[in-house]
Amino acid sequence: MPRRTHYRPPTQFSVMPPVIKNLLVLNGLFFIAQFLAAETLASSSILAYVLDLMPLYPPGTAGPDFWPWQLISYAFLHGSFGHLLFNMFALWMFGVQVENRWGSQRFVFFYFACVIGAALTHLAFVSSPVPTVGASGGVYGILLAFGMMFPNQPIYIWFLFPIKAKWLVIGFGALELYSAVTGTQAGVANFAHLGGMVVGFLLIQYWRGKFPVQPDRPMRW
Repeated sequence: MPRRTHYRPPTQFSVMPPVIKNLLVLNGLFFIAQFLAAETLASSSILAYVLDLMPLYPPGTAGPDFWPWQLISYAFLHGSFGHLLFNMFALWMFGVQVENRWGSQRFVFFYFACVIGAALTHLAFVSSPVPTVGASGGVYGILLAFGMMFPNQPIYIWFLFPIKAKWLVIGFGALELYSAVTGTQAGVANFAHLGGMVVGFLLIQYWRGKFPVQPDRPMRW
């Protein structure tokens, strides 16, 4: 009797894997909703009311109330079209290879873990009542993952100057740390960016089996 074999065809690389595609669509739709609420609808509309509950507000300040869902919902809002465009381009640019390598389930868990970690880090270090919005915390986590998984892959700055991914990640991390400590970038949630990177690093190290408590099947990449 012939031996049974289980053939698994090679996974096809996708330039628009499902999680990234859905995140791009959702962020775009929420930005359109923000525009409609601000420009064409009354501030008392239901849409405006719902959107006002989504930014991340520090608890205990004079501003609007903090709600637990804001640890995730803030990442679907953006302050400007440029803010949205930069985050979504970076998410696609660095996230495509990561999601193709990990699969969608691990990728979406990692992304939102970084989003939540970024929010908690921001709340721990920043007490300003100014609301926080943007997917940058998750994007910085994805950038960190890309640099750890593909450290020597060249990234072209302004499409002209190549730099290895690991040095790009280190450079961004150092810049965010400097800006967070000195406060030189007013209006930028630098601690959130750092929080996304730190949570991403810890998760990857856990999945690689680098901690005393290890996953059932450590991953090797």
